[in-house]
Amino acid sequence: MRLVMTEPVEKMERPYARRWWALLVLCLSLLIIVMANTALTVAAPDMTEDLGLSSADLQWVIDGYTVPYAALMLLFGAIGDKYSRRGALLLGLGVFGGGAVFGYLADSATTVIAARAVMGTGAAMIMPATLSLLAATFPRGERAKAITVWTATSGVAIAAGPLVAGALLEHHAWTSTFLINVPIAAVAVVAALVLVPPSRAAKHGRIDYVGGLLSVVWIGALIYMIIEGPHFGWHAKALAAAGVAAVGLVLFVVWELRHPRPLVDVRRFTDRGFAGSNLAVALFFLAVFGAFYYLTQHLQFVLGYSALETGLRMLPLAGAVFVGSALTGFLTPRVGMKWTVTAGMVGGTAALALLTRIDAGSSYGDFVAPLMVLGLAIGLALSPATDAIMGAFPESELGVGGAVNDTSIELGGSLGIAILGSLLATSYADHLSDATAGSKLPASTLDAAQDSVGAGYTVAQGIGERAQQVAAQAARATDPQQAAQLKAQAGQLASGARQMADAVGSSFSDAVAHTSLIGAIVLGVGTVVVAVLLPGRKAAEPAAQNAEEKELVGTR
Repeated sequence: MRLVMTEPVEKMERPYARRWWALLVLCLSLLIIVMANTALTVAAPDMTEDLGLSSADLQWVIDGYTVPYAALMLLFGAIGDKYSRRGALLLGLGVFGGGAVFGYLADSATTVIAARAVMGTGAAMIMPATLSLLAATFPRGERAKAITVWTATSGVAIAAGPLVAGALLEHHAWTSTFLINVPIAAVAVVAALVLVPPSRAAKHGRIDYVGGLLSVVWIGALIYMIIEGPHFGWHAKALAAAGVAAVGLVLFVVWELRHPRPLVDVRRFTDRGFAGSNLAVALFFLAVFGAFYYLTQHLQFVLGYSALETGLRMLPLAGAVFVGSALTGFLTPRVGMKWTVTAGMVGGTAALALLTRIDAGSSYGDFVAPLMVLGLAIGLALSPATDAIMGAFPESELGVGGAVNDTSIELGGSLGIAILGSLLATSYADHLSDATAGSKLPASTLDAAQDSVGAGYTVAQGIGERAQQVAAQAARATDPQQAAQLKAQAGQLASGARQMADAVGSSFSDAVAHTSLIGAIVLGVGTVVVAVLLPGRKAAEPAAQNAEEKELVGTR
């Protein structure tokens, strides 16, 4: 049977000579996607103060990136497969960089959210392109190692985002954090043109645009529901989104089952290894994104670290990711991915369980062990799960394969921030209500303090400033009796400010412990399910051989 080769990578009998340099470009592209979210977490307090953001505004600043990112990946992955994976990468980097510049110039909540949405659209082109180009460029024998490096880059970005953003915030406004991505994107564009070989499917029929549109509808509606419902209540918009997501998903599955060349062959999800790997990725990022969301807040607000200091204190996580990646590269070929993925998920569960010990007296030292265990778990579990997902797709569908993996990441991450973030907010408000019961503060003041940990400390600071103003009035008073009354009032206000600050700190610490317990239970139950689903090493080997045969058929 005659082989039809249309791309430089596929013409070569030997592996592409500069494939490791190409991997560096792909990792740079991945770096800015992850940093776009992690850098924002440390810039959020300054942004909130400068723009006067409500909690709803801030939530949509964060998630305005996520909705187009998650919703568009499957369609963009298929388009990249058919026309040009490198072209999708380059276009995505251009759109992403343009959105970052737009964010730098933004001066309102609306424009920041719009800029983030543009960046999310660019990320939806970049993310599946990085994995599909990696899989197309590296021979199967080296692919697991390359994916391990790709995964480790995510761990670096988790710590690098707050670190670089914190350094910028020492001397510049929050808008400067958007510019972090621009020089990296520019370098990646030039390097991609030089080092990344062009690639597209050797044989790809017409794109299933109806399936692509249905995927955009149901994934976008699902992400919107996940964001809106837990945070802002199950009002008409959230319930409507839930209905659209359910109907859209059913229509998508029915259409894909009947289409001769579906966007995604949904029958793959009946394969235990494929389903288990996707579930592992989603659950892991549920835990990672959720924990990162409240850990950075605790370090900044409760422990009082600056943005830069917070970034530095996340470095143990990045270091541990490298160690875990090295371990999985050694262990997975010997014991099989079932054991390394399960071990990583057990480690993630243990990290969350360690966070249940956090209380009002906890210092940074109490966070080091959970951060290191979580980083080790990320390194162990994610690269073999990603390799298994990519291995389930033939060469003609690598972009879609990358998009499926990345959609699992985004669904899990969105669920983590929405569910664990909502639990955190509810637990914090309940604990603060108990801690301030019987206080003489106005109900409106207490309600404001319960909105978030940042709002709580703002209320305490306001009371302290009022105490200073009354003390100054007492110093100026000429009537001794009035001066004594004012001095006593100032003392009461100062004591109230300290009590409020202590109550806010202890309430948030208790909320972190409570939320971590729920997260550990969810991830622990998920670990058992994944362990049951994933095939053992002997069962996985025939599946891998079948995947290789499908790849050969896909190029003939």
